[in-house]
Amino acid sequence: MNTHEKGKAGEDMAVEYLLARGYVIEARNYRTKKGELDIVAVAPDGTLVFVEVKAARSAGCGNPLYRITQAKKKTMISMAQWYMYERQITNRPCRMDVIGIYGGKVDHIPNAFFAS
Repeated sequence: MNTHEKGKAGEDMAVEYLLARGYVIEARNYRTKKGELDIVAVAPDGTLVFVEVKAARSAGCGNPLYRITQAKKKTMISMAQWYMYERQITNRPCRMDVIGIYGGKVDHIPNAFFAS
């Protein structure tokens, strides 16, 4: 399995996890020149959620969540702002979540970081 296939498999697993918990998926792999958002979803409480998915080959590789850099966080914030601007979304709660996939386990961290 190549890197792209592993990433897609991890994102598919994350989507299944979110759907099972009542989230609605609005977009996958939302791209602009500035970057990409893996998943845009709506939580059961109506919060707009921007999700970064990181997957590792096995649990022995460590928790992939530690590979989310400051630069990636900055890109996610910029992409989320653009997503909301494009769709004219205002006055709606939103948050940044991360999901780590490793060793067949899903590790979901809501509100993983904040935009400043």
